[in-house]
Amino acid sequence: MRTFTRRIAVLTAASLLAVACGGDGDAGDPTAADTGDDTATGAGDDAGDDETTDDGDDAAAGDRPAGQLDGAGATFPTPVFEEWIFTYTGDVNTDASINYQSIGSGGGIEQFLAETVDFGSSERVLSEEDLELAEEQRGCAPIEIPVVFGAVVMATVDPALDGLTLDANAIADIFERRITRWDDPALVELNPDLDLPDMDIIPVHRSDGSGTTSVFTKYLDADSDNWTLGEGTEVQWPAGTVGGQGNEGVSAGIEQNEGAIGYVNQAYAIELDLQTALVINADGNAVEPTLEATSAALATVEIPEDFRFDILGVGGDGYPIAGTNWIFAWECGYEAGTADLLKDFWSWAVEEGDDLALELGYAPLDDSVKPDALAAIERINSQE
Repeated sequence: MRTFTRRIAVLTAASLLAVACGGDGDAGDPTAADTGDDTATGAGDDAGDDETTDDGDDAAAGDRPAGQLDGAGATFPTPVFEEWIFTYTGDVNTDASINYQSIGSGGGIEQFLAETVDFGSSERVLSEEDLELAEEQRGCAPIEIPVVFGAVVMATVDPALDGLTLDANAIADIFERRITRWDDPALVELNPDLDLPDMDIIPVHRSDGSGTTSVFTKYLDADSDNWTLGEGTEVQWPAGTVGGQGNEGVSAGIEQNEGAIGYVNQAYAIELDLQTALVINADGNAVEPTLEATSAALATVEIPEDFRFDILGVGGDGYPIAGTNWIFAWECGYEAGTADLLKDFWSWAVEEGDDLALELGYAPLDDSVKPDALAAIERINSQE
């Protein structure tokens, strides 16, 4: 985890947070203040900083397409994307350079549709409006390819909250400010074995257009009786909440505010040693967000041929707040070298990147899904 470890410490420490006042509007523009260089990663450029490849690796690289790729989008998969890029450009194909800007799903979708990047990334599929606009602009269909799965965890740092259990209604009440203190009777009832502190709750949310927010709010919209804010990459958060840009910003908000709780991708919680709450699923089971529990959630999903699906209504041993990361590419319009490199890198990531994903707490594609994902990758530039 060399690339991610180096970057997460810098970005989390530097993240700036704004206290929301009456639905502060900081979520209104998914790309505003969202495309800065401070979140760009050039893993392809610095892949050789920590180690060099031997002559055998260089010889193997000669059999692969050379060139540069630019991508942008979700912060949710940034840890695993950076490790995939680091390994691919450092050990597998030293003739390649890949830059991924971790700017949020909203920004990634916008840049993909604007054709300013070679691939986009998001935790939600493109809307029907996006699909129509994309085909009209480019003259061919975009391709939506799932590449990895992960849990969205409810994270805290106060030792008194270690072992916290929540359900969908309690989470909704916390983020809509109906529950404002940790010793609220509803939370005490869910946590009879914890001595919950007499302390205000500070909910921390994403301030940018976010696929993590989409996964989180879609879960609450489906599973909670109390959620009124709707679902999507951005919602109008109430006063008394704190916004942070990217998973990095939310992580910083959790660490910097006493009594804070926020939603982040599990990889950030693992790297920063944040506490994660158990969440009660559709079968009434309180489930810890482990890799096994994420995999159990995926086992309940039937993945359609077009790869457009949600992970909802999770029961059994599954953790209920789980999401998919899709990459977006085009069926036409690339230069041949760019298309070849896109197909080579993403095919390698799907086929060879499982160990790196697992190390970071992500669930890779099941072997039964990989052939269809690889076939979708092969469609890149197929309509040239």
